[in-house]
Amino acid sequence: MQIPNNTELISFQNWTLRVRRAAQQPARLLLLLHGWTGDENSMWIFTRNFSLDYWTIAPRAPYPTEPNGYSWRLPHASPMPHLLAASWPSLEDFRPAADSLVALMDDYASPNQLDVRQFDVIGFSQGAALTNAIALLHPDHVRRAGVLSGFLPAGTESVLENCALNGKPFFVAHGTLDDKVRIEYARRSVEMLERAGARVVYCEDEIGHKLGVNGFRALEDYFA
Repeated sequence: MQIPNNTELISFQNWTLRVRRAAQQPARLLLLLHGWTGDENSMWIFTRNFSLDYWTIAPRAPYPTEPNGYSWRLPHASPMPHLLAASWPSLEDFRPAADSLVALMDDYASPNQLDVRQFDVIGFSQGAALTNAIALLHPDHVRRAGVLSGFLPAGTESVLENCALNGKPFFVAHGTLDDKVRIEYARRSVEMLERAGARVVYCEDEIGHKLGVNGFRALEDYFA
């Protein structure tokens, strides 16, 4: 796990956050959302070559998992969608976290003199599903979204039918050999997002449940 030296671990309200302050103001705001059993240290590998113009915030999810780590929704017996269809997380499962994170960004921005009218967000796996949830439930707050090895939560179909994303930028990356979130879910999510008007950049790598070399390069280019 690679954590940049120029980050700090802080407590803010009821959140544990790892933060990297921007080199100068005004700064773009970037939210990093870890996957199931991850924490506030898990996502920094994805942003190692990102611009220091970003003020980057990586929160710890609120629900502990066994034997370690955290989850963005209340833990269930089978948290990954490939195990049981009944366990597929829904949009309503993620709504409390999505609403809380938008409120967090508002509350954190004010004392740090940050403009939070729109922020960028990148999530991995469960965090990528939450990224999709935030973008659909709070589209005016999200400037662009990065969805890594993720999926659209169940129940988003009806939301997308009535949601005009109007060119909202999404970056979606997935491994064709992913045995946790199968590639079909990523391809289907791209089709659904584009039908709702999103502007999607899609990258596949012949790799499992992680980001490949091509995905890293494309992600860095997209958020440059």
